[in-house]
Amino acid sequence: MKITVIGGGPGGLYFSILTKKAIPNCEINVYERNKPDDSFGFGVVFSDETLSEFLTRDPKSYELIRTNFAYWDDLDVARDGEIVRITGNGFCGCSRMKLLQLLHQRCREEGVNLHFEAEVNDLSKFNDSDIIVAADGIGSQIRSQFEEDFGTNITLKKNRFVWMGSTRPLDAFTYFFRNTPEGLIVAHTYQYEPGRSTWIFECSNETFEKLGFEVANEDDTVQKLEKIFKQELDGHHLITNKSHWRQFPHVVNEKWHKDNIVLLGDAKATAHYSIGSGTKLAMECAIGLSDAVVANQNNIQAAFEQYEKTRRNRVEMIQYAANVSLDWFENMDRHNQHNFLQFAFGCMTRSKKVTFENLGIRDKSFTDKVLNNFNNSIGNSDLKTPPAFTKFKLRDLDLNNRIVMAPMGQYSAENGEITDWHFTHYTSRAIGGVGLILTEMTAISETGRITLGCTGIYTKNQIDKWKKIIDFIHTNTSSKTGIQLGHSGRKGAIKKPWEATNEPIENPWELLSASPISFNDKMAAPREMSLEDMNKITAEFVQATKNAEEAGFDLIELQVHHGFLLASFLSPLTNIRKDEFGGSIENRLKFPLRVFTEMRKVFPQNKPMSVRISASDWAENGITEEEVLIIAEAFKQAGADIINVSTGNTVSYQQPQVGRMWQVPFSDSIRNEVHIPTITTGYIQDIDQINTILINGKADLVALGRPLLLDPYFVRNAQAYENFDANDIPKQYLAGKSHLYPFVGSERKMIEGMKKALKPESHK
Repeated sequence: MKITVIGGGPGGLYFSILTKKAIPNCEINVYERNKPDDSFGFGVVFSDETLSEFLTRDPKSYELIRTNFAYWDDLDVARDGEIVRITGNGFCGCSRMKLLQLLHQRCREEGVNLHFEAEVNDLSKFNDSDIIVAADGIGSQIRSQFEEDFGTNITLKKNRFVWMGSTRPLDAFTYFFRNTPEGLIVAHTYQYEPGRSTWIFECSNETFEKLGFEVANEDDTVQKLEKIFKQELDGHHLITNKSHWRQFPHVVNEKWHKDNIVLLGDAKATAHYSIGSGTKLAMECAIGLSDAVVANQNNIQAAFEQYEKTRRNRVEMIQYAANVSLDWFENMDRHNQHNFLQFAFGCMTRSKKVTFENLGIRDKSFTDKVLNNFNNSIGNSDLKTPPAFTKFKLRDLDLNNRIVMAPMGQYSAENGEITDWHFTHYTSRAIGGVGLILTEMTAISETGRITLGCTGIYTKNQIDKWKKIIDFIHTNTSSKTGIQLGHSGRKGAIKKPWEATNEPIENPWELLSASPISFNDKMAAPREMSLEDMNKITAEFVQATKNAEEAGFDLIELQVHHGFLLASFLSPLTNIRKDEFGGSIENRLKFPLRVFTEMRKVFPQNKPMSVRISASDWAENGITEEEVLIIAEAFKQAGADIINVSTGNTVSYQQPQVGRMWQVPFSDSIRNEVHIPTITTGYIQDIDQINTILINGKADLVALGRPLLLDPYFVRNAQAYENFDANDIPKQYLAGKSHLYPFVGSERKMIEGMKKALKPESHK
């Protein structure tokens, strides 16, 4: 077998070492455009987990690397002189030049042929190669020649960064944040060998321009950064090496191979430096590619397919985490408004892989400080109270905790009237300790229902049946109740979800919407609403508000999300009107805002109102981030007390990016840009995630949907898990505490013990 590797970076070299070891009779040639002692960049970072993998794959490489790295277990976050240390992280830094030299040595020992100062543009001279590995970096010329075949997509991220070095010694990986009149700048720093440390400076493009940085003017950049970070550099100077300001290129490829060419390293996929080195990802993928080639020596296509199958999911997970981390830094000016400990905690948990709980396993002293800081900031005297179980107030409404039951359609009403099913559904979650229960979307009229099984509040019987549930909850529990009032619009008159997905019922009623655009090809086009329709719908919302007050609800939430009637006015995908209710976001807001304003007038002023919006359509040319902030601000000015932030379901062809806590960033944006309380939701599964979200200040309340469907006692179990002494357990059930708390507590200890045991061994 003959293998040609284009690019002599760590990924290409490590692949060559492993493959040559496993197949000694194969011929491997590595072609590198630079000289053997050229190096761009300063240090690279590896975790204990990655080092363990290196040890098992090639002990000789591992030992060479290990004897040349600077190890640290601590991580510091500093802002304008304040600093906090977090222990138990387990990382090492290594000089990129030294790493390349060590891998060169291992290649020669194994018999890999190295060719330097070899610029490769034409692959025709490698026609006799069985495999061509394109490991030629972010700007890969090989990939560029066949970008349509690979399905290459490169997106430049917003922030500016520049890679430098310094002689300043560091005993921990440190994030130095420094405020300037022009904006916040961060230095990602770590020592990689005695007397040498990496300093990656990053700021928003706006800050970059205000400070007058020039992309390639190294002298000017050094002068300005040394002045800004004078205290952090502590008398040391910055070192440059083609240190030009850049924007991070996010590289993805739909396919990783074409014919006998396969992509490796940054040519294949990039991961932002804020979650670790791209070198780490390249070398881990080198292991995967080598394994695949060794296992399929007589079938190269099978080898490539195995490589993609075993590595793609892992790479995409790392890229996703990296993008979430990158997003935090792109919005660090927004996070900068938080007090220092909250800011530091946000920095540590930015990628969502790290949470309050697993950070506490690393360094409990840090999470204790963070928890005390959170409780102090809200005036809670018990500094050890888990954030989820702290109280929250909206107008005169006091919530006993911050866990909300999200609106979940039950589709079990009869003629709009709730049944015994609803009584059990809502009261059991109240007994289970949920702080605020939001009802399923409740229609303001018969033709405002989504399905024939949807609830309503437009008749006397409906009001009375709702009142029965509310009275029970208020008498027997501390839970509060909110009703979500809405109108289905163009998404109405469909079958129940267990009967069919978005299919119309027989004899559907006439549908209304902002514009005559059907939701899908199965459903009829709605009629574009007239001014007369708007007057009628507004009156129905107002009457429903009065009815909700008569039933005894503590809060009303207006449904302006998921493409239903009011939401159809907000999105440019569903509103193509040419009159005063179409066009600009200010025009598209007019009708939903009118409805809310009229409802607010008739709902008691001591009771709060919420608005649920979709902060993204997950579709091209949909609602923008700027428009969402305008919407939230408008409802805030109209008297909304809290925004319930959801996304999507506006159009049938949406492409949401679903993952754990996937909608939280939208809540974060609205809460901290518009400065209004928010409710967040979206694949939030456990109490640890809830606490992490709340401490970070990304939401004030956390709504759970599906987790509460099969576990109405989620909150009680969470209280036992946190050993929180709940004061609202009904007296009939209080005896169960003596069993549940010790049982759940022992389970938690066992899980934490397993996590500690599974932590990669230190390589210090």
